[in-house]
Amino acid sequence: MSVPPFAATGQEPPAVAVAPGLAITVLALLLSLQPVTTDLYLPALPSLTRSLDAPVASAQLTLSALLLAFGCSQLVWGPLSDRFGRRPVLLAGLSIYTLASVASVLAPSMQWLIGWRVAQGAAMGAVVMCARAIVRDLYTPALGARAMSRALSGLGIAASLCAPVGGLLTEWLGWRAALSALTAYGVATLAVVALGLPETLARRNPHALRPATLARTWATVLRHRTFWAYSLLTTASYGGLFTFLAASSFVFIEALGLSRPQYGAVLLSTALAYLVGTVLCRQLLARLGVRRTVAVAGAVSLLGGTLMAAAAFAGWHAPLALLLPMCVFMVAHGIHQPCGQSGAVGPFPQAAGVASALNGFMMMLVAFAVGRWVGARLDGTVWPLVYGVWACSAALALTAWTLVQRHGEPHAPA
Repeated sequence: MSVPPFAATGQEPPAVAVAPGLAITVLALLLSLQPVTTDLYLPALPSLTRSLDAPVASAQLTLSALLLAFGCSQLVWGPLSDRFGRRPVLLAGLSIYTLASVASVLAPSMQWLIGWRVAQGAAMGAVVMCARAIVRDLYTPALGARAMSRALSGLGIAASLCAPVGGLLTEWLGWRAALSALTAYGVATLAVVALGLPETLARRNPHALRPATLARTWATVLRHRTFWAYSLLTTASYGGLFTFLAASSFVFIEALGLSRPQYGAVLLSTALAYLVGTVLCRQLLARLGVRRTVAVAGAVSLLGGTLMAAAAFAGWHAPLALLLPMCVFMVAHGIHQPCGQSGAVGPFPQAAGVASALNGFMMMLVAFAVGRWVGARLDGTVWPLVYGVWACSAALALTAWTLVQRHGEPHAPA
């Protein structure tokens, strides 16, 4: 497919000078806001459900509604960042996130908690969307996949700490203490961005918010087959992860009888598997390039989902029977996300905000649907988790082996 006019190499704005170490550190902090917000409180989810005397379906909304707001808000934040720059949008998003985090800690009922979690999600949309756009501001598409994998390795480290910290805080101080940790992370990230990150967008688009311009930009992005190939890849991969996030606390704690600290160890294992995947991603990219790397990861995804289903059908409903296949899936997730997120915005150097926003919106729309599906089917068994992960692994393999191979940018090994 032809490259859109604003993506031509000769028209790309000059790169903004940001020290590589600073860029990766800030990107890791910004991208990690999402797992910190979703993972750290998961060990507290059954506890807060009982404390606020709410049904399980309402408790699921604290996660699925947050992610729906996260996805939808990016459609607004993306054009704003293309018009005014990444830095002001980041500062606004982190400030709102911090205030909403404080309010969540003080929420007197499940309805109030859901409302403030929605505000958190909307603010988080600014942060994560800008992080993905900054990758395109600073790197070419081929180098962007490797830079994204480094930043997502930092995310993996943060995610690996979230579950144990959340479990311990909930065990010692209660579920509100777990939510308080989100406030601390938001304040720290806001300080780093305010004091250390310059504006990365070399050339602002003064017409980005005009309805006609915005409509043309959206249409150009949505017509691009490379965008769809990589966006469907990231969406299927995140769908499998979100199935696990939405169901795992109830499956492992309520159905399989693990304690909260033990469940924290389960989440730690999957986060470490994801971290391994991001490191493996860099090795595969250097040897195979993007498309073949994604094809290998598609096979790994399908293996994880199929092993989980086989164990469940064989009647092995035990923690390890679910955890080990999920770790296999998470290794592949650590490969799909750097390749998919950088690939989706790669063709659009001067509309990276819009492309990042549309990619994020797709992922979170599917996550919301998955959350509602899981919430309605949690029945004290392992099957909602098993069916969801298995279906997403099959969709991942199909996308990796067909659409990405046909329409993904054939970047040479970086």
